[in-house]
Amino acid sequence: MNANDASDDRAIARAADALDDGDLVVYPTETVYGLAANALESAAVERVFEVKGRDWDKPVSLAVPTFETALEAGYIEATERERAFADRFLPGPVTLLCERTTVVPDVLTAGRERVGIRVPDCEPALALLEAADCPITSTSANVSGQPSARTVDEIDERVRDEAVVLDGGETPGTESTVVDLSSETIHRRGALADEIETWLEGEDGEGR
Repeated sequence: MNANDASDDRAIARAADALDDGDLVVYPTETVYGLAANALESAAVERVFEVKGRDWDKPVSLAVPTFETALEAGYIEATERERAFADRFLPGPVTLLCERTTVVPDVLTAGRERVGIRVPDCEPALALLEAADCPITSTSANVSGQPSARTVDEIDERVRDEAVVLDGGETPGTESTVVDLSSETIHRRGALADEIETWLEGEDGEGR
């Protein structure tokens, strides 16, 4: 599909409508381009896996406009420490694993009890989340095994042809850091990894 200007409110509205219809959307973030579907609809999430060629045992994260949204809507439960972490690092290029509720489909988490929560620090991504009536999948808009895309032109046609595309120009390109506070573990080092490690160790007076 042709790319739409991610700064255009009408393009955002069309993309939100596509999500409501069960379709896919490519969108920019402060890390790389993401592939969005309604994260609460199993069939829509399955399309993400199919288009990416992603292994079914690899979970996909869930993006929301604010961390409080995930709590208030009942997608997750969070400890005080997880809430403190979210206050410190979200929105931002960080994925925080939290205990999911039964609202979140098994396919999204590959059957795991925790789901990655993303609150992107990117205006077009937040505009899409505000316009949509659902949380969206947060996974890179690439065919599995290929590099993540920093620009729309870098996205494989197999993905672009299956989605409404929002073009926000070049993204920074550094993946989010994935953190699980239940085990005090950084599962993937990316943006802000050093700051997060310091927080976990309590060296800034906040982590513990």
